[in-house]
Amino acid sequence: MKAAVLHNFGEIPHYEEFPDQTPGSGDIVIQVKAVALENVDKAIAKGTHYSSATFFPRFPAIVGHSGIGALPDGTLAGFGGIKNPYGAMAEKVVVPQGYYAPVPQGIDAAVAAALPAPALTSLLAFKYSAKLQPGETVLINGATGIAGMLAVQIAKFLGAGRIVGTGRNEESLKRVVKLGADAVVNISQSDRALAESFKKESGKGYDIIIDFLWGHPTEVFLKTLVPAELNFPKRRIRLVQIGEMAGPAVSLTADMLRTSGLEIYGASAGITPQAVGENAKQVWDWIKEEKIHMDIEKVPLEDIESAWNRTNLEGKRIVIVP
Repeated sequence: MKAAVLHNFGEIPHYEEFPDQTPGSGDIVIQVKAVALENVDKAIAKGTHYSSATFFPRFPAIVGHSGIGALPDGTLAGFGGIKNPYGAMAEKVVVPQGYYAPVPQGIDAAVAAALPAPALTSLLAFKYSAKLQPGETVLINGATGIAGMLAVQIAKFLGAGRIVGTGRNEESLKRVVKLGADAVVNISQSDRALAESFKKESGKGYDIIIDFLWGHPTEVFLKTLVPAELNFPKRRIRLVQIGEMAGPAVSLTADMLRTSGLEIYGASAGITPQAVGENAKQVWDWIKEEKIHMDIEKVPLEDIESAWNRTNLEGKRIVIVP
């Protein structure tokens, strides 16, 4: 079969022949229809992700950890649980029983591959990590990215009172406003101007920060939380750390925490397997009702090498189609 094959960490997958996997007892063969190309796939293949060695204990191997495909009876299903050296970006996969689930009828395979995961990430972060309350002010740091644009839409659905989004591309920032943001901040400004913009657009103050960037923009924001005078915190400010598109580290000084009211959570804080299942249904309902949207570009599997190197996506998800 044809597949996107990786020969070593740090290299680019190549479109080439790979031996078919022999199904074991209870396994099922799925014809792959769509696989989202995500940043985490690139990080794992680069060897810099904490799970790189787990996904690729040996080479050559096929990239991709999950996707959408057709069961033998034609039913569209999401799948995972593929055993190395096999992966999702291939013409077909073999998965164990219990590692696939039907996709609701009427949903396109590419949409099913691309949209649910980032939407669910934001929904869970708002509900369980940040515990968003109706009327609260939300800052979405990295709102022009794929997940950020979904976060804007979901914050609106959950009753956020004011939504502020950040990004670098002016055209994408305009789209963020159309999706429901009340204000935007361009992080390409000087540090001083950026800090002033954060303060200006905060209204009565931020309650929640959903952070897809980290790195320097987040550091500039955190400095704005340092109070000008000794006092008790006026509010709890819950920052949920999800991504690191602007860098893996920030300089967190003690005064950013002492009297600012800042609380920092990882994206998985407070989330249980049961919560994932319950909220996945909500995401599927939004998709069926066309209440949440994402720009998707379908790319043939044979073009995996050029797709892998694409960087100018600004809110668009590439979906690999065999």
